[in-house]
Amino acid sequence: MKRLIFAFLLLPFMAQAQTLDECQQAAERNYPLIRQYDLIAQTTELTVSNIGKAWLPQVSATAQATYQSDVMSWPDQMQTMLNQMGLDVKGLKRDQYRIGIDVNQTVFDGGRTRSQQEVVRRQGNVQAAQTEVDLYAVRQRVNEMYFGLLLMDDQIKLNKDLQELLAASESNLASMYKRGTAAESDYNNVKAERLKVAQQLTAMESQRRALATMLGAFCGIEVNNVMKPVLTPTDATFDVNRRPELRLIDSQLLLADAQEKLIDSSLLPHLSVFASGYYGYPGYNMFEDMMGHDWSLNGMVGARLTWNIGSLYTRKNDKSKIQLQRQAAENSRDVFLYNNRLEQLKYSEEMERYHQLISADEEIISLREKVRHAAESKLSHGIIDVNDLVKEINSENAARVQRSIHEIELLKSVYDLKYTTNN
Repeated sequence: MKRLIFAFLLLPFMAQAQTLDECQQAAERNYPLIRQYDLIAQTTELTVSNIGKAWLPQVSATAQATYQSDVMSWPDQMQTMLNQMGLDVKGLKRDQYRIGIDVNQTVFDGGRTRSQQEVVRRQGNVQAAQTEVDLYAVRQRVNEMYFGLLLMDDQIKLNKDLQELLAASESNLASMYKRGTAAESDYNNVKAERLKVAQQLTAMESQRRALATMLGAFCGIEVNNVMKPVLTPTDATFDVNRRPELRLIDSQLLLADAQEKLIDSSLLPHLSVFASGYYGYPGYNMFEDMMGHDWSLNGMVGARLTWNIGSLYTRKNDKSKIQLQRQAAENSRDVFLYNNRLEQLKYSEEMERYHQLISADEEIISLREKVRHAAESKLSHGIIDVNDLVKEINSENAARVQRSIHEIELLKSVYDLKYTTNN
């Protein structure tokens, strides 16, 4: 029961600790650029929907009034003959009017509409991939602050350990002073050194709070504690590069393919059916309208086949431009992979260097610890003064600080390599 209660008491503190992955995901969600994905998706769907409406009947209404300098009329001989027959031939009026509706329905467009929709979708994918590239850079900024916070945590812990060590020496010297085996100045010297270290702790904690506040504001969450990542043997081996820049290049190549299909579809004929009608004067029966000036309803239905071969003139150049786009995209891929490979080599070399430094740090700390124990023994026997002891304590602490820095730098190099390959 006691264990259960203790576990519940620890839950709030455990919940406050943030992993690096959690901070990166929170930062991406909090970054304003994340909203760009929805905007791109909505714009793409609206554009695709508008293009698809080309298959709906296209309706247009017109109203027209004209005045002509001349109109169709009967030959003079025929008009004389008709007058003799008692027929009043008025002829067409020069002012003419019509109110009409035209309906056009596409039957076959050679795949042009479908190709246009595919081009728009591919353009949306390119924009989304570019947004992903821009958003990916957020991770590097999180890494910098996160590992900076880890380093501050280690420095604070080592500072507290150093204070405990100095406090133990201070207590020992206090006892020696009471027994008359140590001078008061020796006691005051160690106490002053401990207070100086405590003063450094105050500055470190202030820096840590500022860094935690910055990381929390960037991620949009409250960051109190961060967890140090635990390295595994596979953390340094990344055979696959999953960087978003490569997906951007792939989407650019797919866009080029869609644009090429659109060029091909523009060469095919366009078949449609249509219907048009109007109410006005004159109508389709010109002879009747020449006898009278009444308005009439008129209609027409039919099919229309159009074949615009003008795109043949630019087809070769358009194809060449798309091929150049492909070559530019492939060249961008080669340049990116080349630079990315150099970064991988740099971080791999850094990891190897820090492994060697940490191995040496362990040996140095072990030696410094032995020297410090010997100095404590010598001080108790009056062989050395307290300044020599303080010097050895600070040397041991400096070795531990150096190891801490190397360990954090090793972790950062591993995660810089992860960032370089997106693994």
